[in-house]
Amino acid sequence: MNTLQNLHQHTTFCDGKDTPEELVQYAIDKGFGGIGFSGHCYMPFAAYYSMSLEKTKEYRAEIARLKETYQDRIDVFCGLEFDPSCPERPEGYDYVIGSQHGLQFDGVFYEFDGVADHFRKMIDEHFAGDGMAFAVEYYRQLAQLPEYGVCDIVGHFDLVTRHRDNINFFDCDTKQYRDAAIGAAEALAGKIPYFELNTGAIARGYRTTPYPDTFLIKELKRLGFGVVISSDCHQKHLMDYYFLEAKQLLKNCGYQEMHILTKDGFVPVPL
Repeated sequence: MNTLQNLHQHTTFCDGKDTPEELVQYAIDKGFGGIGFSGHCYMPFAAYYSMSLEKTKEYRAEIARLKETYQDRIDVFCGLEFDPSCPERPEGYDYVIGSQHGLQFDGVFYEFDGVADHFRKMIDEHFAGDGMAFAVEYYRQLAQLPEYGVCDIVGHFDLVTRHRDNINFFDCDTKQYRDAAIGAAEALAGKIPYFELNTGAIARGYRTTPYPDTFLIKELKRLGFGVVISSDCHQKHLMDYYFLEAKQLLKNCGYQEMHILTKDGFVPVPL
């Protein structure tokens, strides 16, 4: 079985640089056995990088076409990266990545994913400059993902640490921070079966290590989560970025297998 696969990929339907077909053809050339698309669901607070509801229909139709066109050469899967701000529930996809790109206050969602200024604005306006309070609230809301629909994978579990290597918005080594992160993992255990080891922040120069941090990977292992490896790909040449190092990191944290998606569902494969 060819186990080379990436399920977290964005296309020109949202904020990716390549069309779905360009990505499929590149994956075939690179020797991938499977490719999954995870377009950003419609997010009213971030319409500039998410798919509109109309674009979502076009996206699903295009991935269905590619499934049929390339069925003898590569497995193609239609997924969604779902955020709680989406007005529609994630139904009818081959898989769903549940991610938290913003926070909700009094029924209104505010984005923080992106440049450091987005983080600083969120912290200043909603947490009186208290970065730790921001991190704790992020994990509290992340733990609520299952309330919005079925998700298969937790996306970039500790996205709140995106700028940690460059700007110290809060201390990731404190007990308060780790308790909040582990608390979210405990709340999601048994409700979302997999998390992703996401190398995208390294590729884009935000971090020097993947999401999530090593201590959290070990906790997720303790809690029984399976794992997939993804590059959160927005450009085709980064499709398998840092995958070999990611496998070694998982081994160091106690994992002996990862999961890939097949036509029969997720299956474990040795690292």
